This record gives sequence, structure tokens and C-alpha cells, in this order.
Amino acid sequence: MVARPESALDLARRALNLAEERQERGQQAYAQYLLGDIAANAGDSSLQAAETAYREALGLAVPLAMRPLIAHCHRGLAGVTGRTGRSGEAKEQLAEAMTMFREMDMHSWLERAETESKR
Repeated sequence: MVARPESALDLARRALNLAEERQERGQQAYAQYLLGDIAANAGDSSLQAAETAYREALGLAVPLAMRPLIAHCHRGLAGVTGRTGRSGEAKEQLAEAMTMFREMDMHSWLERAETESKR
């Protein structure tokens, strides 16, 4: 949970703007992911913003083959879609994240995702 969400949101937006100005697509992807995480933790009223940011991050990360970030985006989308009542999509997103975490030997993240899948 973010202790100062307004400050975190401001910094993430600044990071995104800077990455866009410099045309650093990888950094744009990370900043979008961060915006997704901040929105996902801001409450139910921000779930659409979180989903949009995660999908933007995926759109940037996939062509750049940023596999760890792609997996994290799928995990984030699983949480958001689950909270919006789309449990089928949430399960698919989480399964994709778990597969990628397993393939990349990201054991601690795989364990977290496995715990989430049991909820």
C-alpha cells in the first residue's frame, strides 16, 4: 500500500512524461505499470484507470520483449479484473503471469501469484 498516493501518482506521471519526451519506450512501459499499481491500490473508483494503465504498459512491453514486466502486468490485470467481477478473465491473466514467472524462475513472484489463485 502506498503511504502517500497523491505524491506517488505525481511522481509516476512525471516519470511517464519524461520517458515520453525522451522516447524511452521501456521506461514508458514501467511508468504505465506503476500508474496501474497506484490506481489499483487507490480503491474501487480507480479500477478502470488501473486496467487502462496495465494494458498500456503491456502494449509497450510486449514488442520490447520485457518479459518480467509483462508478467507483472498480467498479475496486475488479474487483480483488477477479478475485483470488477470478471473472474474468468482474472483467472486467465493470473495463469499467464504464473506461467511466465515459472519460465523465468521468478520463484517469489510465482508463490505470490499461486497464493492469489487460491483466493
